[in-house]
Amino acid sequence: MKLIFISGPSGSGKTTLSNQIIQKNKNGIILSTDNYYKTGLISKLLSKFIDGFFDRSISFNNKLFKKDFDYIYKNGIAIYDRYYNFEKKTIHNILNERINISFLIVEGIFAKEFSKTLNKTDYYFLEIKTKKNECMKRVVQRDVKERGKDKKQAENDFLKSWDIYYEKFNPNTIKNNRTKFLIEKNTALDHILKKLFN
Repeated sequence: MKLIFISGPSGSGKTTLSNQIIQKNKNGIILSTDNYYKTGLISKLLSKFIDGFFDRSISFNNKLFKKDFDYIYKNGIAIYDRYYNFEKKTIHNILNERINISFLIVEGIFAKEFSKTLNKTDYYFLEIKTKKNECMKRVVQRDVKERGKDKKQAENDFLKSWDIYYEKFNPNTIKNNRTKFLIEKNTALDHILKKLFN
């Protein structure tokens, strides 16, 4: 199975790019790390006391994510879609069985971190580079609409997120034996797709 990892700071367009790839190549699936945050009381408490909680590894349910990743990668089958509710700190599991999956996209701020655990696995890595002010605009709109934040809180959380991403997930830390593409505003998607799927 072909593996594609898409990374970038919050609001850089990871989900949009993933959906564009899926629209042009129908037999793939997207696993978004945004849907695998920890749930319950611990998550509710820690998110109140730790700055940038949802941008740090401590918030990520790596065990559940790896379980889904391994199942899809080994079997070419997916059973569930998972969606994280940021206000309630819960994961909704929706039955959606798909078969004959030929490529898997892992996207999100933890995509790079997870990719480093696949020492002997070949994959493509797409790093998105977007201007800070453009990312902030998207994140604020999303967080006010979908995550119950006011504009000031959304702006402050974005700035923390941006710093955490570039401190922890340095864009130049991909192993040399991986095929890496830098995606910028004027990058021709069709050119990238030809390299990924031809």
